[in-house]
Amino acid sequence: MKEKQVTIGEGGKYPLNGIFTFPDNPSQKVPAVVLVHGSGPNDMDETVFKNKPFRDIADYLPTKGIAVLRYNKRTFVYGKQMAKEKDSRNFTVKDETIEDAILAANLLRDDDSIDPNRIYIVGHSLGGVLAPRIDAEGGNFAGIIILAGSSRSLIDIIISQNEEMIPQLGKLLQFIAKKRFASVKAKLEAIPTMTESEAKNAKLFGQNLVWYLKEMAEHPVADYLKATEKPVLILHGGKDFQVTMEKDFALYREICAGKQNIGFKVYPELNHLFMKSIYGNLKDYKREYNVPQKVDPTVLDDIAEFVFRG
Repeated sequence: MKEKQVTIGEGGKYPLNGIFTFPDNPSQKVPAVVLVHGSGPNDMDETVFKNKPFRDIADYLPTKGIAVLRYNKRTFVYGKQMAKEKDSRNFTVKDETIEDAILAANLLRDDDSIDPNRIYIVGHSLGGVLAPRIDAEGGNFAGIIILAGSSRSLIDIIISQNEEMIPQLGKLLQFIAKKRFASVKAKLEAIPTMTESEAKNAKLFGQNLVWYLKEMAEHPVADYLKATEKPVLILHGGKDFQVTMEKDFALYREICAGKQNIGFKVYPELNHLFMKSIYGNLKDYKREYNVPQKVDPTVLDDIAEFVFRG
C-alpha cells in the first residue's frame, strides 16, 4: 500500500492534516472509506490511550483493495482557538465533525484513483451516531458503516453512562458522585425544553455545551435511518460498556426493523474499540484502553466485504 499527506479543507479557516492510504498499483479505480471520529479532540489515528483503531483500519483495508482517508479532528487542532472565538456559543457538531467529513468525501471524489460511486463513510462512536446525518447533509456516500454508534441522543447517553458507572464505585465515592450528578442530570434533562437563545447562553461543565447537545438532539438518528435506502451496516461489540447492547444496539434493531438495506452484526467478546474486552466495565475504561491491542481482524474483514458488496 501507499500513503500520501493530504489537507482537508485546504484554503479554508480550519485546514486539517490527513493521510490517504491506498492500494499499491491498482489496475482500476478503487473504492474508498472516510473515517469519522468519536467524541472528543481525536487525532487521525483516533488514539485512545495506547490504542489506535483508525490506524488499524487504514493499515488493513488497502491490502484488500480499499483506500482509506483519515484526518485530525477539527477540535484536536483548533479546539482552544475555537473556544475563544466570539461565535463559540453557536458551536455544534456541524462545526466539529460534519463539515470536515463532507470535505473529506469531496477530496476523494476529486482523486483520479478513486471510484466516485464507491465512497463509504465509516463512523465510530459519535462518528457512527452522526454518519447517517453526514450522508444526508452532503456526504452523499455509497453506503454507511456504523461502529459502536447509538440512535439515542447524546444527552441520554451521558445520563445513562453516569448512572451505570456510579454504582461501580466505592460507597464513599458513590455518595459524592450521586450528589454531584443530581444537579448535572437536572440540567441535562432541561435542555430539550430550552429555547435556542437559552441554550446558547447556558453552560454545562463550565463550557458552551448546551446548544451543542440541543442542536444534535433536534436531528434524531432514527429519522435519517428510516429515510435512507442506501446500504447500512451496524456493528457492535457485545461487551461495549459505553454504548450498550441493551440500550443502543437493541434500539437500532427496533428502529430499522423491516428495512432490508440495513444489516447488523455483534461481536460478543469485543469492546467499544472493537478489541478484546478485558475489564468490561465503565469504571475501568482507562485500564481497559491502556492495554495495547488491535482492531479484531474479523471486523476489518466484515467492513471490506460490505464495501465490495455495496
